[in-house]
Amino acid sequence: MKMEQRRKFRTIPQSYRIIGVLWLLTFVAGSQVLIMAPLFPLISDQLAASEALLGTLITAYAVAVGIFALITGPISDRIGRRQILLIGTTIMASALMLHWVTWNFASLFVVRALAGVAGGILNGAAVAYVGDYFPREKRGWANGWVASGGSAGLIAGVPLGTMMAEQFGFRLPFVVFGGVLAISLALQWLVVPQPDVKLTDQLTLRSALQGYASLLRRREGIGAVVIFLIMFAGNSLYITYLPTWLAATLGIGGGALGTMFFFGGLGTTLAGPPAGTISDHVGRKPIIIAASFGLALLIFATPYIIVNAWIAYGLFFLVMGLFTVRATPFQTLLTEIVSSDKRGSFLNLTIGMGQIGAGIGGGLAGVAYASTGYEGTTLLTALAMIIIGLLVWLLLPETLSRSDTDSPSIGSETQSSRTEN
Repeated sequence: MKMEQRRKFRTIPQSYRIIGVLWLLTFVAGSQVLIMAPLFPLISDQLAASEALLGTLITAYAVAVGIFALITGPISDRIGRRQILLIGTTIMASALMLHWVTWNFASLFVVRALAGVAGGILNGAAVAYVGDYFPREKRGWANGWVASGGSAGLIAGVPLGTMMAEQFGFRLPFVVFGGVLAISLALQWLVVPQPDVKLTDQLTLRSALQGYASLLRRREGIGAVVIFLIMFAGNSLYITYLPTWLAATLGIGGGALGTMFFFGGLGTTLAGPPAGTISDHVGRKPIIIAASFGLALLIFATPYIIVNAWIAYGLFFLVMGLFTVRATPFQTLLTEIVSSDKRGSFLNLTIGMGQIGAGIGGGLAGVAYASTGYEGTTLLTALAMIIIGLLVWLLLPETLSRSDTDSPSIGSETQSSRTEN
């Protein structure tokens, strides 16, 4: 029976097996981040931790991600994306398992920081791997499916983990996620090869800094960084006080808000694969620009058209879906405007700047909401969406029509034999 199962597994095209493994990785990586806030009350009770300190668990993770993303980018350009995936997955699986032995707030803080180290190592690694392995005409499709794993965490990983935590304590969901990640690690060893692409032959502090500097001297490089910063800032600006506004104006409580975020997660999960596939046919820039202007319209309209919970569900489904429609081709485009020996550095730099943007957006949200209300907040966010569309149009190239010389063919003979041996 086991032999028959192995035979069936080997009949699955290698590209699908790779996407499945990367999807599982992004599912767990996303779930273990998203579940933190819902578990705060349980953590406070079970560790006798002050509620005022709980937010620092998220800070510890985010800071570690930002630092190690910048450190790891040049390393991945030297040793290859497969090695980075294996290293990051090993550390994250270990960190998640270690949640079981946390005994007070300080120990949990350290373990969350360790998970952040792994998050920084894995930051952008799956997207960079897609850029290394898949040809241009398939990258959008592949990125769409891989990214949907993180979205699925919102609609499946978080609810299931929360139910486990309520029954057996806050530690169990992390241990289960760690076990699933261990399965992903084993599958990575078996079916994820190192793509045959050019890697850098230098790895020193000086070469890393020079590499980042050279990326920022290019118009598309600085443009991508600025766009990512505004993109994440705009997302935070819109979402941070949306639950507060809904509760204050419509009396929408916790259960309804949870349902709204479920619909948002469903929108992101469903939107990614078709958005990526369409961008493989019509180009990256048209999809990014159209989604940005569509977001501007919906976000601006939010405080004027939401009059009950069902409209909130539908609108949030559309907004989160459009966030993904924009993000999938945008990240795919980023893999295509640099050579493979700079791809890890570039993606980690832009995503790291995105994390900074998210922090800026969260801070601006409080100021805007207090001074202008949610109407002013959505107006500011809509303007950010328009700016993103204009910057993409003016600063970034369309990459789909370029010749693809640095990516191997899907399922080439060399790759297949190397993977299965």
